[in-house]
Amino acid sequence: MTNVEQAQKRPGAFRRLYRGETNLKIVARRKTWFAISLAIIAVGMVSLGLRGFNFGIEFEGGTSWSVLANGSTVEQMTTAVKSAGLVDASVVELGNGKGRTLQVQARVNSLTTGGDAALNAAVITAIANTAHTEFNQVSVSQVGPSWGGDVTKRALWALLVFFIAVGIYISFRFEPKMALAAFLAMLHDLLITVGIYSIFNFQITPDTVVAVLTILGYSLYDTVVVFDRVTDNVRQMGSTGNLTYSEMVDLSLNQTLARSLNTSLVAILPVLSVLGIGALLLGATTLLNYGVALFVGLLAGTYSSLFIAAPVLAITKEREPKYIALRERLEARRDRVGSVSPAEAARQRGQGGTTEAPTKVEGTIRPTGPTFVPGASAATPRGRTQRGKKRR
Repeated sequence: MTNVEQAQKRPGAFRRLYRGETNLKIVARRKTWFAISLAIIAVGMVSLGLRGFNFGIEFEGGTSWSVLANGSTVEQMTTAVKSAGLVDASVVELGNGKGRTLQVQARVNSLTTGGDAALNAAVITAIANTAHTEFNQVSVSQVGPSWGGDVTKRALWALLVFFIAVGIYISFRFEPKMALAAFLAMLHDLLITVGIYSIFNFQITPDTVVAVLTILGYSLYDTVVVFDRVTDNVRQMGSTGNLTYSEMVDLSLNQTLARSLNTSLVAILPVLSVLGIGALLLGATTLLNYGVALFVGLLAGTYSSLFIAAPVLAITKEREPKYIALRERLEARRDRVGSVSPAEAARQRGQGGTTEAPTKVEGTIRPTGPTFVPGASAATPRGRTQRGKKRR
């Protein structure tokens, strides 16, 4: 068969991806994936150290003023309240049509004493004038710093309980080393998300906390899918002695790659709809904080389940004595030719036969062990019947 005919018969990249026939060396390139993650996390941590977080008033306490827009814009309202002395205010647009509302938030914790009372009156006047309404049509609500601190504590407790529950579940469902890898992957997602929020100065609200817990759950789901396939491959193929643990992890990643990409795409498309249609077109800007956290977290979760959790698991398992001995034995065998592709591994497992690693002989490949013959005993040599008589 010519090279042209072979190229014509070889499936395309997308078909091989969806069939699980790819042979990507993800674990072997783990230093590259780790370097990319460390670079993004480092930039985020530098930004966090220099500028910190942009917390909403729910966390630090403050005051919120709301009024019907009546044709006024966010830019007009921002200019008006700044002129009134409210320098660090944030203005968001809620709803659309006749019910469109502008909400002004600032970290002003006292409205009844001294300068803060005068500032409050000036801000209300500026808001009413900009919105073409009466002074008493501006609603004012206040969040105390103690309530904001309570929200922060509850968010941290929720995060801690989530990590503990995940560690216990994966330790019992799989093994502690898989729990460690999953924990590091979720920590990776958390650091990436908070770093992005600090870099772009996105405001952190209770919606953001809910979104972070949601994306951590998604990341865990994707990681568990990969780990389940790794466990299955180790159980089914580990006895053959033809693959190291890292190669079995690579095999599992190639087999689940299409599923992970499809799941991520299905999850990201609705989030993009929330950001594009809900926040930008319909003016539901309160969805922005929730949608941004979901979008960043879903991307980070997909990346970590494939390129962080799985390589970390391979590193920890390769330190076990039995897998060290397996690797040394395979490296010492001169007749070994690379790892088995996912399609070949699945075919061998489906046949129920055991095929030893192939060997190179003058440009060709031939098996070194016995050949599986359907209908015959595994111990029966080819060319003889079960009674030891030679076939005619």
